Amino acid sequence: MFTGIVEELGEVTAVEELDDASRFRLRGPVVTEGAKHGDSIAVNGVCLTVVELGEHEFTADVMAETLHRSSLGALTTGSRVNLERPMALGGRLGGHLVQGHVDGTGRILARTPSEHWEIVRIGLPDGLSRYVVEKGSITVDGVSLTVVDAGDDFFTISLIPTTLALTTLGIKQVGDPVNLEVDVLAKYVERLLGDRDGSGKDAR
Repeated sequence: MFTGIVEELGEVTAVEELDDASRFRLRGPVVTEGAKHGDSIAVNGVCLTVVELGEHEFTADVMAETLHRSSLGALTTGSRVNLERPMALGGRLGGHLVQGHVDGTGRILARTPSEHWEIVRIGLPDGLSRYVVEKGSITVDGVSLTVVDAGDDFFTISLIPTTLALTTLGIKQVGDPVNLEVDVLAKYVERLLGDRDGSGKDAR
């Protein structure tokens, strides 16, 4: 479980294409400190398992399903990525509960800078808009953010200078894909309300 508070802006140092997967080597001195084989690290909001460790680097395998559902398949050597270690039990929940299970990808539709922050408009894939509400939480490329405005096929977020400087959201351009994870609590509530008779079937 993660919090959506990015610890480090890392870098892809190598990509190996396999038959039905990809193997990424990523540089992240902060997140690899104390890490061991089998640990989880979120990469642009996707929970990956450490399979190898080097000096300030780790390697992770990404299966075809993850490549299809997320934007990790677009990463190349030199790409910058948001990195976060799992939240320690008893640690502070600075963002919101993030699983690292991407629900889909959106695309940046517009960026509107102002003096102290920047408004970013992101397109929503089909089926996710019902989980996105004004002032609710959403994870974008692993960053826990508050929804400013929510439409049928888009939402907007407001980025402060710290987020722009320390995450990939400061360098993403209009048209770039971003990983989206909606608030898991919204999905549980929907399922429970749709199963009021206790049958396990959606009553809608």
